[in-house]
Amino acid sequence: MSVATGGSEAAAAGGGGGGRVFFQSPRGGGGGGGGSSREEAVAAAAQVQQRRHQQGKVTVKYDRKELRKRLVLEEWIVEQLGQLYGCEEEEMPDVEIDIDDLLDAANEEERALKLQETLVDCYKPTEEFIKELLTRIRGMRKLSPPQKKSI
Repeated sequence: MSVATGGSEAAAAGGGGGGRVFFQSPRGGGGGGGGSSREEAVAAAAQVQQRRHQQGKVTVKYDRKELRKRLVLEEWIVEQLGQLYGCEEEEMPDVEIDIDDLLDAANEEERALKLQETLVDCYKPTEEFIKELLTRIRGMRKLSPPQKKSI
């Protein structure tokens, strides 16, 4: 089965619109009447819709609200690190704060300890930053790969 679009096929098929899609039966096959071509068109449309649905299943979907919260937090962290180190992001020493790693920690004290170890080279006081960061991540969830939704 092939798909044809455009004005010349539309005019030949009896339709007037230029942006319409018509399904044509393969040449040399099926010598049915007018009713079977309608059935074939419906079946083809259903097949195209099914392919689109299958493509949609493959698409990864995360919780947008959680992603937005994470992005806002990461932007805040970069801004605060810039203030703590007194430089722009490009000039900042290699400091990596892994939010998921912090969320894996057993308690607040362990999280604070991890942050203190990460910020050991910072010459400015980090206590307020750590306290505020721990407050901001409270209630957040780890970003894990999305689970497949069954149909």
